[in-house]
Amino acid sequence: MNIIVSEAAFAAANAYETLHVPALFQQWAPRVLDAAELHQGQRVLDVACGTGVLAREAFSRIGTKGYVAGLDATRGMLAMAQHLSNSIDWQEGMAEKLPFDDNSFDVVVSQFGLMFFQNRLAAIQEMLRVLTPQGHLAVAVWDALDHSEAYPIEVDLLQQLAGQAAAEALKAPFVLGDKTALKTLFETAGVSNVKIATYHGTAHFPSIRAMVEADLRAWLPVMGVMLSDEMIEDILAQAEYVLQQYVQANGMVEFDAPAHIVTGTKQPH
Repeated sequence: MNIIVSEAAFAAANAYETLHVPALFQQWAPRVLDAAELHQGQRVLDVACGTGVLAREAFSRIGTKGYVAGLDATRGMLAMAQHLSNSIDWQEGMAEKLPFDDNSFDVVVSQFGLMFFQNRLAAIQEMLRVLTPQGHLAVAVWDALDHSEAYPIEVDLLQQLAGQAAAEALKAPFVLGDKTALKTLFETAGVSNVKIATYHGTAHFPSIRAMVEADLRAWLPVMGVMLSDEMIEDILAQAEYVLQQYVQANGMVEFDAPAHIVTGTKQPH
């Protein structure tokens, strides 16, 4: 499909790809695919693919006889994904109603999207539906906020200066950190052999300003929270002080960003 979007939507997706993907997401793609036991010749679906970092890594592994599809609900993200690779079948759609036939994929993966689905249980059930019998599922979600570094401090700063709505928007990616509840969710959806492994990642941002401004100008609006330029500048100024401990000698901002990878299988009925 040829995905056409506004310049603003494409620019937002480009900002996500150039900052957030190398800072946070790219390092997780090999881990998720390793957990899914992906090998050559398989058919792979990446749910909530964003700009496609996980799908591209999958395509590099499956060889010429394999097939990779990437699905996302955001057209801007898909336009950037298509711009970066024409080898993947990019599709617009919702995780809760996947536009694929039953038993279509050997592997279904999803990286840091489950937290934002309208109906997480239905989305997991859909992933199972399109999996082949005994197919493999691997889903990554962030660990709890209090297990991460830097972000709890940024959340507190937003709470103080911008209010509850802004703080809650920044907390949203961390809502599935409880491993017991996470395991129950997948087992309730019908996933077999559910296992959860926690890994430590490292966030890498070029500066405090780059990290926090991306959250304020890109992430918060996605979550429905708009801040004034004056408020943003106030927060950025304070962030330079409260996050200073994470600035390295080279000026980069680095901190621990742990995540869970949930794996499971689909057993034939």
